[in-house]
Amino acid sequence: MSDLFSQIVQALSRFTLSSALDILIVTILFYGTLMLVRGTRADQVLRGVILLFIFFSIMAALFHLTMVDWLLRNSPIVLLVAIPIIFQPEIRRALEHVGRTSALINHPLGTLSSPLQPSTVEEIVDAVQRLAERRYGGLLVLEGTTGLEDFVRSGVRVDGEVTSDLLVTIFFVHSPLHDGAVIIRNDRILAAGCVLPLSDNPAALGRGTRHRAAVGITEQTDAACIVVSEESGQISLARAGHLSSDISIERLTRFLEAFYHAHAYSSHNELVASGGG
Repeated sequence: MSDLFSQIVQALSRFTLSSALDILIVTILFYGTLMLVRGTRADQVLRGVILLFIFFSIMAALFHLTMVDWLLRNSPIVLLVAIPIIFQPEIRRALEHVGRTSALINHPLGTLSSPLQPSTVEEIVDAVQRLAERRYGGLLVLEGTTGLEDFVRSGVRVDGEVTSDLLVTIFFVHSPLHDGAVIIRNDRILAAGCVLPLSDNPAALGRGTRHRAAVGITEQTDAACIVVSEESGQISLARAGHLSSDISIERLTRFLEAFYHAHAYSSHNELVASGGG
């Protein structure tokens, strides 16, 4: 017992501030990884890998399996190649999140914002309400600080002012662009008929293509997405990979006002931080 106590005291005597910082960083990395893959297919893959590693480690120790033990000891080399392939969407999303939270990087490389017209929110709300009443399927993407130029190129460039009539015309059932998404930057419609990435999140798999696309684009960027169901006329709202259904017009209006206010406030702070305001 005294030997054990002396070993504990000796270990604690070597514990320094750098040791605490080292443990904290590793803990944050593990916690961040678990939060990043939670609710995705990568979550199931990670659990499977951990369970297999534990199982084969026990088997190798109990039955002295030399080859299995050698494979386990050399598995980190294989994981260095496999992890970027398996967790590519999650790694990309994490890097984009880091880029968005850095004001110094975000200002020179981010989207240059133009002043928002007061009527823009009213025009979007009116368009969504008309689409819902007429059962026209709609998919509207509101750009945040992450540029969506890659997705703009997949559609037809419009570069027009946001108006209710134009949005309803684009999503008219016989319009050639009604199946794609409309991408909006502040008070301008950048493009229509755009193709968005579909989410692999199990919670979104039971939804229609528009809803999966809305979740997909908000998983990869900080955009917000409004969906109007063609079958029911129900309005849904996607943000940060989460989808809220059966949104009222009043709630949608409040969200749009808050979204654009936060976006404008963020852009102003970035200008001040970089010495431009």
